Amino acid sequence: MEESPKLTMEDFEKASSNNELLQIIKQKNISIDKVHKKIFYEEELRRLQIELVKLQQWISKNKKRVAIIFEGRDAAGKGGNIRRFTEHLNPRSIRLVALTKPTEVEKGQWYFRRYIKKLPDPGEMVFFDRSWYNRAVVEPVMGFCAESQYKKFMVQVPEFEHMLYEDGTVLIKFWFSISKDEQLARFKARLETPLKRWKFSPVDRKGQELWNKYSYFKEQMFSKTHTSYSPWIIVKANDKKIARLECIRYVLSQFEYDGKDEALTTLFPDPNIIMRYYRSSNQID
Repeated sequence: MEESPKLTMEDFEKASSNNELLQIIKQKNISIDKVHKKIFYEEELRRLQIELVKLQQWISKNKKRVAIIFEGRDAAGKGGNIRRFTEHLNPRSIRLVALTKPTEVEKGQWYFRRYIKKLPDPGEMVFFDRSWYNRAVVEPVMGFCAESQYKKFMVQVPEFEHMLYEDGTVLIKFWFSISKDEQLARFKARLETPLKRWKFSPVDRKGQELWNKYSYFKEQMFSKTHTSYSPWIIVKANDKKIARLECIRYVLSQFEYDGKDEALTTLFPDPNIIMRYYRSSNQID
C-alpha cells in the first residue's frame, strides 16, 4: 500500500512564511483544510485585534464608556472570547469583571449595587464574564435566589439598563449559544485537560441535568430584557474560533472610530453567526 505524502523537517526549514509552507503542502498533494482554517483564523484575528487597538484609543480619547456582557451556558466560550478581545489592549483602560458569589453584606444590598461599582469610567472598556444576569438564569435554575427576588429583578432590569443608555453608557449584551452535545464534549475536555480542570465545577455538572430548565429561564430573560436600546445579540458558538472572530467584528461595527476605513478585513459580522434575538428564531440551545 502506497504511503500518503508527509511533511518533513526539511520542508519546515525551507519555508520562511505560511504561504511558502502552503505551497510545499500543495505540491505534495497533502489535504490542508485544517491548515487553511487555522491560518485564516490567526490572520483574521490579528487584523481584527489591530482594529480593537484603534477602537480602544478612540474610546479613551473621546471619554466613551463601554460595557460588554458575555453570557451563556457553562462552557459556551465566554472566557476564551474575552481573552481574544483583551490580549493586545492597553490594560490601563480596560477591566475584566468576573464576580464571585455575593458576601453576606452584599446579599442585603440592592442587587445591582455591586455591579454598578464595576461599570466603566470615562475612556474605559469593561468586559463582564457573567453579569447581573446571573439572577435571570443561573440563580433561579440552581435555587440560589427566592422567587420574589427573581421577579423583582426581571422588572427592574429594563429600567436599570435604560438609565445606563440615557446616561451614555454603551452596553453590548452577548449570549453564546451552544448545543447540548457540544457542551458535554467541552465538559469532558475540561476534565481530561489538567490546565482546564479547574474550570469544572458542581454547577457545570448540573448544566446537562437541568438543560431544559436553563432553556426556560433563558427564554424568559430574552422576552423581558431584549429591548430596542439594549438588545440581546445571539452568537452561534459551537465553533469557538468563528464565534471569536464574529464577536469582535460585531463590536467594531458598532463604533465609528478613527482609522476604521483603513481596516484590512471586513468589519461586518456574519448574520448566520451573529444575530439579534427574535422570538421566532430557531436557537441551537
